[in-house]
Amino acid sequence: MLAAVVLAADQFTKYLALENLPERETVPVLGDFLQLYLTFNPGAAFSLGEGVTWVFTLVLAAAAVTIVVLAVTRVRSRAWAVVLGLLLGGILGNLTDRLFRDPGFLVGHVVDFIHTPWMWLGFPSAIYNIADMFIVTMMIGVAVLVLLGLRFDGTREKDASRTAPASAPGAERDAQP
Repeated sequence: MLAAVVLAADQFTKYLALENLPERETVPVLGDFLQLYLTFNPGAAFSLGEGVTWVFTLVLAAAAVTIVVLAVTRVRSRAWAVVLGLLLGGILGNLTDRLFRDPGFLVGHVVDFIHTPWMWLGFPSAIYNIADMFIVTMMIGVAVLVLLGLRFDGTREKDASRTAPASAPGAERDAQP
């Protein structure tokens, strides 16, 4: 459900950008803090890998399938379900562009339109979309859950070590060849 909401929000905002923004012209929203700038990205971040767009499409598809399989087979934690659901929505947003936008299937360009020039402190300025925002923030969420030791089933790493049964006397000796 969360993935569908993120996908819908991403595609709706891209529709609005395509209908209302001039291509490759800065539209100030909050001065240099937030601008809109419609562009089409054939590559990954900062347009890297423009010649291998199909690779990004396959990686996005594999990531989406992996998340769905994990969600169905292993995830029992609400926190993991939320983070992976939002991440899946972001992935599906950009995957939809790769599959169905010009110049064609598997090589479509991603619609980017949010520009925050202050964010990169001298590096090439980033222009992104709603899907990108969810991908980045949910990857941070994944890192936080891993650092907290929260497993897919909702148990914590420390909890599992405390509840592990003690070895039977002589088990070490029996386990050796």
